[in-house]
Amino acid sequence: MKIDRLLSIVILLMNRQLVQAKELADMFEVSVRTIYRDIDSINGAGIPVVTYQGANGGIGLMEGYRLDRNVLTERELADIFTALRSVSSYGAGEHNLLMEKISSVIPPSKSHAFRSKTTQLIVDFSPWGLQGPLEERLSLLKEALEESTAVAFDYVNADGQISHRIVEPYTLVHKGAGWYLYGFCIQRQDFRLFKLLRMKSLVKEARSFERLDIPLQDLPWTEGWKEPLNTQTVVLHFSAEGRHLAEDYFDCEELEADGNGGYIVRLAYAENNWLYGFLLSFGTVVEVLEPEPVRRRLAGLAAEIAAKYKLL
Repeated sequence: MKIDRLLSIVILLMNRQLVQAKELADMFEVSVRTIYRDIDSINGAGIPVVTYQGANGGIGLMEGYRLDRNVLTERELADIFTALRSVSSYGAGEHNLLMEKISSVIPPSKSHAFRSKTTQLIVDFSPWGLQGPLEERLSLLKEALEESTAVAFDYVNADGQISHRIVEPYTLVHKGAGWYLYGFCIQRQDFRLFKLLRMKSLVKEARSFERLDIPLQDLPWTEGWKEPLNTQTVVLHFSAEGRHLAEDYFDCEELEADGNGGYIVRLAYAENNWLYGFLLSFGTVVEVLEPEPVRRRLAGLAAEIAAKYKLL
């Protein structure tokens, strides 16, 4: 991502007097023209970067200028390092160079303390087992985001309907246990959120687009699908055999002992296909006690499943 590259260039210039534009371009796998645009962005942020012409020229900080290393504290640098490592847990590790650069500005006398700070929290977005097609989709979408290039794919919605979409990608989102793409859908002429696991035949389009500023406070994954008007209280009973599942999925303060080794759980959920899939995933170790409409719907779904496996 561009912000990673800009910060990495700044840190590199802090530690080297001059560096060639071609070297930077090769290092970050971009064009020399892109590097010069990055230099303009860095200058615009108030850091005076100068291009020196000639055989011994290159790019460097203005003579006499020293970037205050206290602009970011060691705690803040450690937080950035931790965040970058988390993002790199799913992908080809394109942030590794920037992580090395951040580590390089830490004085040797404080390196042990810095490593301690960066291992206090580890967030790993990668799934258990093989990553496969999802990693390939993420890689392609990252390229499209960097290049402001539209993407096309077939999308399977929650009802199993397939539609072809052309989307201008804006943001990759990891929400809950899934990856999503937020972008402007040409077919719907509006912004939409697409789950990556529901995409098929994903490709980059030949055309680019001009990225708009989008208001962060209105993004769909922050909207209130769990607001009171959209939810209802669901009461679950986990048997003693399902005790470990209840402890895996719910906070200990949400678990009420039933006196027989099991738990009662009361939580607010939106009634939708996700809820029924979630409840069915527990199999026979959970029973919905309330509300009655949810019990009836689950009974119907269970009967349909049983009919599929009915022995002749």
